[in-house]
Amino acid sequence: MVIDMHVHPMFLEEAEPTEEQLERSRREMGLYKTDAFGISQWERDCRCSGIDRLCLLPLDVGGAPLLENEKVAHLVARYPKHLIGFASVDPNRESAAEDLDYAFGELGLKGLKLHPSKQQVFPTDERMWKLYDICRKYRRPVIFHSGVSMAPGTLTKYAHPLEFEEVAYRYSDVKICLAHFGWPWVREVCMLMLKYRNVYTDTALLYFDDARQFYHQSLEMDIGKHWIDRSLRHQVMFGSDDPRLEQRRMILAIREMDMRESTKELILGENAVEFLGGDI
Repeated sequence: MVIDMHVHPMFLEEAEPTEEQLERSRREMGLYKTDAFGISQWERDCRCSGIDRLCLLPLDVGGAPLLENEKVAHLVARYPKHLIGFASVDPNRESAAEDLDYAFGELGLKGLKLHPSKQQVFPTDERMWKLYDICRKYRRPVIFHSGVSMAPGTLTKYAHPLEFEEVAYRYSDVKICLAHFGWPWVREVCMLMLKYRNVYTDTALLYFDDARQFYHQSLEMDIGKHWIDRSLRHQVMFGSDDPRLEQRRMILAIREMDMRESTKELILGENAVEFLGGDI
């Protein structure tokens, strides 16, 4: 099974966004030319890329979600064989913990997505601990944006990979993913994965060049060529960052990397199943 663990559902027609909501998503995410598209387009793209499941990562920011957790749950219920749904809550809102408990307990969503740079909250802020407690209670993982963000209104200081170490240490029984390989701090992410078995990352880190060149630079030159294949193969998951980046090019570049086929199978799906606790 091949799973893309990093896609954004804000532009899906089946989520029934209003034009005002679409414009806000474009503005908040910096995707100014992205139009709404249907699930049939995603399904077609996945067939071409050999992808079986997509993990939907919404975003709650600025006092209102770009896509409500209820709509994510509705999408998953409508396409259960294709979609996996995460929740998002803004830690700045007083109801964040209550909303997350509802998203897990009533909506059945599979994990929590947080964007410290966009929400402008450090991972160790006191408002965050109660959210991690709820993830521990429900045995749900957390996906953090880490490293630089291309979205407007973001501050990178909130998402430097080293800011997440205390979370990994204090919540060793909660799986956390530092998305985008924490780029440009890929070595720091490798250090954290080596030290903490509950730390994962994903491959949604293309920002210059093309996917093949960028992966070569980041994952074979900036870190040792065989680090992933020999030591970190169980903690890297495939993520495309669709629709910001092209899913088809991202997965092709992973398949063409110089590593064992068994490692590619782990990255493309098996690690995601483990990250999700086998509950997909």
